[in-house]
Amino acid sequence: MSDTAPKQRPQYRNISVPQILSYRLPLAAKSSILHRVSGALLFLCLPLVLLPLFSLSVSSPESFETLRSYVDNPVCKLILLVLIWGYLHHFCAGIRYLALDLHLGNDKESAKKSAGMVFGVSLALTVVFGLKLFGVW
Repeated sequence: MSDTAPKQRPQYRNISVPQILSYRLPLAAKSSILHRVSGALLFLCLPLVLLPLFSLSVSSPESFETLRSYVDNPVCKLILLVLIWGYLHHFCAGIRYLALDLHLGNDKESAKKSAGMVFGVSLALTVVFGLKLFGVW
């Protein structure tokens, strides 16, 4: 008998939520997870929030003014800001994934930079649209 038998790999069966939350994910993984979250957010809000708001805004001038009074509420503005962020992040990450599908930036360093660019551009655009939404200009 030889002592070179392979070691048994550890089996993790009872992983708790705090253990999962302590993992340090790379920036590209965080971008991927948020891409999925923003896509789900937009998909779920489309029939519940976005289409009713759109139909209310284009049906008549009176309904548009009603919608405008709803949007003056700060809670409604925060909901719209989250939806704006979801759209912008999903859009920017989608462009990143199109580039990755074309085999552009597949190495580790380029993927890290492009994930950082997704966060930077989407958050900067969210700030710009948020300032417009809250009436700064």
